Amino acid sequence: MRLRGGHRATTDDIGLRERGLAGRFERRQRWLDERLGTTGFARRALRMVFPDHWSFLLGEIALYCLVVLVFTGVFLTFFYTPDVRGVVYHGAYAPLRGEQVSAAYNSTLRLSFEVKAGLVMRQTHHWATLVFLAAIVVHLCRVFFTRAFRRPRELNWVIGVVLLLLAMVEGLTGYWLPDDLVSGASIHIAYSVIFAIPVIGTWVAFLLFGGEFPAPDGISRFFVFHVMLLPALLIGLVGVHIAIVVLQRYTQFRGLGRTEHNVVGKRFWPQHAFKSISLLLLVAAVCAGLGGLAQINPVWQSGPFKAADVTSPAGPDWYLGWVDGLLRLGGPWSFQIFGYTVSENFWPAILFPGIAFGVITLWPWIERRFTGDRAQHHLLDRPREAPAHTATGLAGLVWFFIPFLAGGNDTMAVLLHVPVETVTEILRYALWIAPVVTWLLAYWVCRWLRASHLHPATPTAGVRLRRTPSGGYETETIWRDPETSRTRVG
Repeated sequence: MRLRGGHRATTDDIGLRERGLAGRFERRQRWLDERLGTTGFARRALRMVFPDHWSFLLGEIALYCLVVLVFTGVFLTFFYTPDVRGVVYHGAYAPLRGEQVSAAYNSTLRLSFEVKAGLVMRQTHHWATLVFLAAIVVHLCRVFFTRAFRRPRELNWVIGVVLLLLAMVEGLTGYWLPDDLVSGASIHIAYSVIFAIPVIGTWVAFLLFGGEFPAPDGISRFFVFHVMLLPALLIGLVGVHIAIVVLQRYTQFRGLGRTEHNVVGKRFWPQHAFKSISLLLLVAAVCAGLGGLAQINPVWQSGPFKAADVTSPAGPDWYLGWVDGLLRLGGPWSFQIFGYTVSENFWPAILFPGIAFGVITLWPWIERRFTGDRAQHHLLDRPREAPAHTATGLAGLVWFFIPFLAGGNDTMAVLLHVPVETVTEILRYALWIAPVVTWLLAYWVCRWLRASHLHPATPTAGVRLRRTPSGGYETETIWRDPETSRTRVG
């Protein structure tokens, strides 16, 4: 190593230089810490302990999908035009050349066929949305069935439910932006549902859609919601959600050495940090792989939106399939009250989902009302330990699953070779019978498992090969108690 002027550096010179760099770093760190207090926070964050269980990574999967969505979404905004003015298509897709299309649809086709990596980015963005919502749903189910929402985590439960609703609306507005035949039909359905809200429905519909459907300002407003307002709310609430987790520390499953006052696991640095970075890369790779290999939403096949061309089947993405199913299961129940019309769309698309998500949001207080449990809980319960709670959760999932099936009643009718009216009628009965049967069956299974202490999904024994002092080998049986996580050799 040489210093300025060409002189060879000695060991003392190198040491002096390193001490000077370290001193400057410490001075800057001290200056920053005096003003922001960052050193203590960073030290606490690096020492934070994370439970070593795979189910706690579900929330991180959702977070990393959001990262993928932000990066791919920024790329897409460079080429997308949020405008419904008519243009003549002269792009690379031959079947539509010379057709009158909207500027939004034209830019979507250009993204898909002419922009380098445009189709991969668009499909990766779409797949990341589906995985993002799936991770949120599974994460909320894990929190619900382990009763991690109990005091003092009620607020974080509410934030999680709000995040799910915001993510659904964010995905829906993005689904509308291509302005193809399917998205146009979806916009019309949403307009009709919002229009069906008594008293304020017309005002809300005109405010959100920019006028009577099809409104010229609709796409531009959806674009603002999709790329500015909703992402800001999502990112802000995710930050609040993580901050509350850090302040309250993680919950954990019961086991050896785990109490209500500690967390057993791995520290954030370096063990969990490297695991988390690996998960980020894996999530990004899976979303990119799906975007490159699995076709989704081929807007060029459906063509531009024309109201007269809308056909069936046409449905939303999976996370809103249950709403479409409720609309198909709903009956012709409309009437007038005080001069206002209550539409048949109000019951299945507004009232029932509103009640369902209201119960889900307030569930920590509803359960506390019935159980009287006001204590703080940092240890998680197994589903079997609360049979009524678990049965109620499973019955609720079935109540959502039946309308999800109804969203494809026309496809089911074709596959089963039965009239679509028959399929719809069967699903109407199942909507109320299946949850009751599920509740009774789940309640009985949980009580039986709790009484028998059986753990069918957990291996309780194994065989280990051990070298003997004489150079041979012998096997020994290892028993594991799932209740205490203790192991013994037999």
